[in-house]
This record gives sequence, structure tokens and C-alpha cells, in this order.
Amino acid sequence: MEQNLFVYNTLTRKKEVFTPLAAPHVGMYVCGPTVYSDAHMGNCRTYISFDLIFRYLTHLGYKVRYVRNITDAGHLEGDAGDEGEDKISKKAKLAQLEPMEIVQKYSVGFHEVMQILNTLPPSIEPTATGHIIEQIELVKEIMAKGYAYEVNGSIYFDVEKYNQTQDYGILNGRKLEDLLTNTRDLGGQDEKRGKLDFALWIKAKPEHLMQWPSPWGNGFPGWHLECSAMSNKYLGEQFDIHGGGMDLAPTHHTNEIAQNVASCGKNPAKYWVHTNMLTVNGQKMSKSLGNSFLPHELFSGNNNILSKGYSPMMVRFFMMQAHYRSTLDFGNEAMEASEKGFKRLMTAVSLLHSLKSSATSDVDIAPIIERCYAAMNDDFNSPVLIAELFEGARIINSVKDGKMKIDANNLDLLKNMMNTFVFEILGLKDEQADNDDLPKILDLIVSLRNEAKQNKDYATSDKIRDGLQKIGFQLKDSKEGTNWSKI
Repeated sequence: MEQNLFVYNTLTRKKEVFTPLAAPHVGMYVCGPTVYSDAHMGNCRTYISFDLIFRYLTHLGYKVRYVRNITDAGHLEGDAGDEGEDKISKKAKLAQLEPMEIVQKYSVGFHEVMQILNTLPPSIEPTATGHIIEQIELVKEIMAKGYAYEVNGSIYFDVEKYNQTQDYGILNGRKLEDLLTNTRDLGGQDEKRGKLDFALWIKAKPEHLMQWPSPWGNGFPGWHLECSAMSNKYLGEQFDIHGGGMDLAPTHHTNEIAQNVASCGKNPAKYWVHTNMLTVNGQKMSKSLGNSFLPHELFSGNNNILSKGYSPMMVRFFMMQAHYRSTLDFGNEAMEASEKGFKRLMTAVSLLHSLKSSATSDVDIAPIIERCYAAMNDDFNSPVLIAELFEGARIINSVKDGKMKIDANNLDLLKNMMNTFVFEILGLKDEQADNDDLPKILDLIVSLRNEAKQNKDYATSDKIRDGLQKIGFQLKDSKEGTNWSKI
């Protein structure tokens, strides 16, 4: 099935055929969390989206090195990267803990949430503090090329000098003049030559909890520098995909490109991929608006936005019902509809094992499979894929009810399609049937009930049927025998 994979590239603002730099190897770097607080829903959306991309590229046969960092130092409160206090140090002072205790606590929490949402771990998960040497060396290279300068032990990137030969706003298509006009004065502005200049290395005050020796005195790295150093170390000067939330594009990713081009003359990534934001009932999700909730608050229902809690796999399914570049809106109606759809899909998949083939077939599964691949090859279009999987679910139910016939070949194709796309690529799990032995157990219970009926022990037969009904399984008797399904 020869089809090109198309990926939307923020850099060119269009979909492009995905052609890796060194196929079958693919390098993918995704900006990870700053571990000073619990993972939020925006994190979850981004990492579920890149998990889908990782899974699909792997399914296509690519050998993917997926690098997702942990920011455990250098991310200051102002997201420009060099104003305010270090987020982790501030939390450590408030809690009267070591900064690395904060890092450990929230790194463990982040990994737990990622596991609950069934995201695969990245190939490498480097930390900023583990790569201080690489960051210092990168600063030296940028300085040697004449694109950075020192002021009182801090090193700043000279944006205007860089823009004389390069396009600083290439990722967003914005001109330097516009950026300068719209830039407010930042902390340390008196030290900088230009309003857009950003810190590569920041001189530490004596009381700063996290600092390291450098050729310019004790200090700590700038936030943007970290990702450049780590992506460079593990994926090389140029790699295939760089990803993150769309909020990172204007500053963080723009500065990463500048650092890389200044040091080695190359834009680090061939394809820049960004996920869109979350909204709640049409409003942007944010703490300041009071409409945000954490993953565990969504799972438990302990929030003041939604009427009840939703399971992790339902949340994953809900997120993939929107394209990763579309806004994802949380609301009661949308969540409830998605929950019904998820249960319908999982119920259909659970029936696959009990389907019987016929000599003839009313359905041709091959075109549906082709459309599933076409959806994923169109910039990982998970909503269209899910629509095709619902068509598969409809066929399963029709065959189960005797309304359609399916031959052995098409049945094999249907089973392979549903298992491949639902579990392997979308990364969903059937939460009600997480136990692989459940179908065998239920088949055994059905056979015991059949024995009871043959022995005219109708009281036991009814007891088994009613008991299964109470825990969510329905028995259906027919001429061919008894089948079970989830309610």
C-alpha cells in the first residue's frame, strides 16, 4: 500500500511529504515538562499527540529515536527565559526542600500520568542539569561565531546581528521590526544590546539555589539553550521532527533555531510540528480563568467544570477525536458523547473473537483499511481514522447479529485492522477487559450456564445470566449458541 505520509510543517506553513534525512532512521525531539508542578492537561494533550506520531512512524517501519527532555533548571518565571525566579528554585524555597526533591516528586508524578494515559516512554529522556557541560560548550561556539556577548558574567544572544544574515522570525513568518515594536522591556534589559536579545547563560546571585561554574563565573543555563544542547547531542545538528505545544513556537522554538543556525549553520529540524491549545466550553483553559483541572481531577470528577469523572482511556480517546492541530474543547456534552463512542468501539472490538466466517461475504474490508492509512498519512488525522474504525464496529455488530456475512479472508483483515489501529496506533486499552484472559473466563461461564440449561437447572442458568448483566455483560441466546457482549 504505497502512500506518502504528509506532515504539516510550521516552518513552511504547509503539508509536506515526510522524507527522513536518513531513512529508515527518524530523529524526533519534543520539548518536555518543567517539573516544578503537576503535569497539566495541556501537557497530556501534547504528549498523547506525539505518542500517536511515534507509534505510527514505528508502525510504518521507521526506527525512531524519540527524545523528550525534562527541564529541571533554568526555566524562569517569565517565559522569555531570562526574567523572574527559577520556577523549581522558587518552589523549593516555598516548600523548604532541595530543588532536586521538587524535581523528583514532579518527575515521578509526570511519569505516572503518562503511564496511566498509555503513552510509550521516549527512547531518551535527558535532563537539563545532566547536560551543563554540553550547554557551556554550545555557548562557547555561539560566542566564537560572534553571535553572543558577555555582560557581567551573563551571556546574551545578539538577535539583531544574527538577523543581518539570517531570518530570526522564520518559524512564525514575523519581521524583526514587528517583533521589536511588540516587545516589552524585560528583566536584565539594561545589560542587553537589543530588546529581543535573550540569555544563553545567566550569572547567579549568591542566594540562587542552582548554579554551576563556567568560564564566565557561577551561573545557570538559559531555558532555550537546554533543548538545543540536548537535541544536538542525541540527534545531531539536524534531525527530522521537532515538536511541542504551539505556545513554544514564538519564543522558545524561534530561539532554538537561532542558536543552532548561529553555532553550526543549520536549522535543527526539517519538520516543526505543533499541537494546539485546550479550551473549556469555548474559553482558553487557564489557571487565571479558574477553568483548568489536573489529570487526576478529570479522572476522579473532582473538578467544578465537568459533571462527572472520565477514565484515562476515555480521555485519550476524546483527545484523539480532535486533530492535534485543532483546538480541543472540554465540555459535558462532548465528553459524554465521546464516552458513548469509546464504549461502542471497545464493545465491538471485544466481539471480534466470537465472529464466525461464512463462505461468502457482504463486505470488502480492504478499502476501509486503505482509508485508515489515508487518514493517518494525512498529517496523522486521528478523527478521520476513528470514523473509519466506527465503520468497522458497525460491520462487527452486523455480522454478530446475523445481518451480514463475512468470509474468512475479510474476517482476518477486519480483526487485523481493528487490533492494529485501535491498540497499536491509537494506543487505546479496553479498561473493562484489561485482563487478556477475560474472554476465556466468560466463555467458560457461558458453557457452565449451557450445562445448567441442559440439566434443566433453570434457576442456576438465570442466576448466571442476571449476575453477568449486573456487572455489565449481556448474554444472547440463538440457534447457533450463546454469545456474550459488554453492555
